[in-house]
Amino acid sequence: MRKAAPISLKEEQKAELSALANRGGTPQKQAQRCRIVLLAAEGNGNEWIGNKLGVSRQKVARWRERYLEAGLPGLLQDRAGRGRPAKIKLEDKAELIRRTLEETPPMATQWSTRRMAAVSGLAASSVGLIWRNHGVKPHLVRGFKLSTDKRFVEKLEEIVGLYLNAPEHALVLCCDEKSQIQALDRSQPGLPLRQGKVATQTHDYKRHGTTTLFAALNMADGKVIGTCQKRHRHQEWLKFLRLIDASTPPDKPLHLIVDNYATHKHEKVRRWLAKHPRFTIHYTPTSASWLNMVERFFRDLTVNRLRRSIFKSLDELLVAIETYLADHNRSPKPFIWTAKASDILAKVQRARSSINNK
Repeated sequence: MRKAAPISLKEEQKAELSALANRGGTPQKQAQRCRIVLLAAEGNGNEWIGNKLGVSRQKVARWRERYLEAGLPGLLQDRAGRGRPAKIKLEDKAELIRRTLEETPPMATQWSTRRMAAVSGLAASSVGLIWRNHGVKPHLVRGFKLSTDKRFVEKLEEIVGLYLNAPEHALVLCCDEKSQIQALDRSQPGLPLRQGKVATQTHDYKRHGTTTLFAALNMADGKVIGTCQKRHRHQEWLKFLRLIDASTPPDKPLHLIVDNYATHKHEKVRRWLAKHPRFTIHYTPTSASWLNMVERFFRDLTVNRLRRSIFKSLDELLVAIETYLADHNRSPKPFIWTAKASDILAKVQRARSSINNK
């Protein structure tokens, strides 16, 4: 096999290639070519680079040679082929992407293909194609929330430490309430799923009451201690703590991960915990409920059992939840936490830097 030609880059060339590879407005194929050259300059072989980037060895070799022949311009321009020449100029595409990322249309919060077509002079189908090729999705927005807890790092490391290295002979329980679970009955019966047709369900409904599920997820085996109660005050929380006390081996220390809900910190709750020293409470940082693994169980309960169900009474809802809990505990599967605290902190820091740079 022929040995790959070596590539040597100066610092300014590395900086230019890295900037192009990481810039949001760079076409994906051009960014990939820049990454190929950067990895090649580190002395990596074509096959290794191809495996890392998910492309063929031949493609890596082609763009390595192209860079040696023509430099950076060779990566940014495709050679003329046999197909019909592009009608849209590169600078027009770049301007469309710039406008999408940096401007908003009048009387609207985001661009649509038709709005962009009206101001750019391109067809709406062409706008959509350019957006897809550049990975731009102006119609979507993803929610986020960064914790402002002053003890965020301390609490994060404490909880992740329990997940990754639980204390010997102790139980780690993720606890929370899923409140206001509604017993909903649809106003009209829907049609079932059929071949070629999706199931139907009316958008309006009848309410038959609500309940609150108190749950404690055992991180060791995935079993859940759960009970439904009418309300979620400190009185109900104390009842749940007593249930946990009665449902776990009395010689096992208990580490409970809970959020900062005022009910969990009520004075009567504190006094009860002081009398039961085997309970140790670990509070998640504010606005960081994603650290509590019981939320994963609540999500599965909602998706698998509650969201599309019809309950003609509150009793039907309670039976459904209790049955789901019993079925889950017959063959539990623990939720495995894998992220290290350092990785999470790095991600949070990047998010804060992005916000501060806006």
